[in-house]
Amino acid sequence: MKKQTVLKDKTYRLTGNTAPIVFILNSRNSRRKPLLYFDGERNRALRYASNQRSPFEDEQDSNAIIQPVVFEDGMLFVSKTNPVLQEFMSYHPGNGNIFQEVDNEKDATEDVDMLDAQLDAQVAAKDLSIEMLETIGRIALSLNVDKMSTAELKRDIRLYARNNPTDFLNTLNDPMLKLQNLASKCFSEGLLALRNKGKDIYFSLPSNKKKLISIPFGDSPVFTLASFFQTNDGIEVMTMLENKLED
Repeated sequence: MKKQTVLKDKTYRLTGNTAPIVFILNSRNSRRKPLLYFDGERNRALRYASNQRSPFEDEQDSNAIIQPVVFEDGMLFVSKTNPVLQEFMSYHPGNGNIFQEVDNEKDATEDVDMLDAQLDAQVAAKDLSIEMLETIGRIALSLNVDKMSTAELKRDIRLYARNNPTDFLNTLNDPMLKLQNLASKCFSEGLLALRNKGKDIYFSLPSNKKKLISIPFGDSPVFTLASFFQTNDGIEVMTMLENKLED
């Protein structure tokens, strides 16, 4: 036995950040403004007519009464007594792009997920060590952490965690983060230097001025060096540079 569809009122909203007082949605197919739905075999012309039982033009008779579909203040309410318009909205190519159906449960779930992420990010940011704060500030936010007070650094990192919780949490789990921080320190402390118009990385030690590696086109020196640290040759160099930083 075929399950019966439960009819319900539906509300739609425009997806833009700002909504005009009145917005008229394209409600009929034309050569200048095609309005088509691909059903898996062919494109079918859509047309909303209030006196028809289908939103497809090929299923309508010659007495179709064309009605405009009007959003007011970015919203459109469609009663369950108008299933044809609801079906038309579901097939409309602007669904999900120009407008979307309001789903309060889905919206609430997304809000809860965001609040949870913000909470997790804030707690994680509060418990970070100074070294990790400096690492995130230097790599993720491009801050000049050497000239910032601890309070300034904590503030900026916590604001980053609050405003971009997902990015912040992803940053914490990035295995390249500490390597990039080490690479950045090597440059800032003068252990390494760029030469040949920024194309090569050289040692800048009293007893070693040799070339270390070249920077691939389009890559940053910090990323290139951090990637090098992950290689067999780079591990030995990384250990030596870490010891120099600790001296």
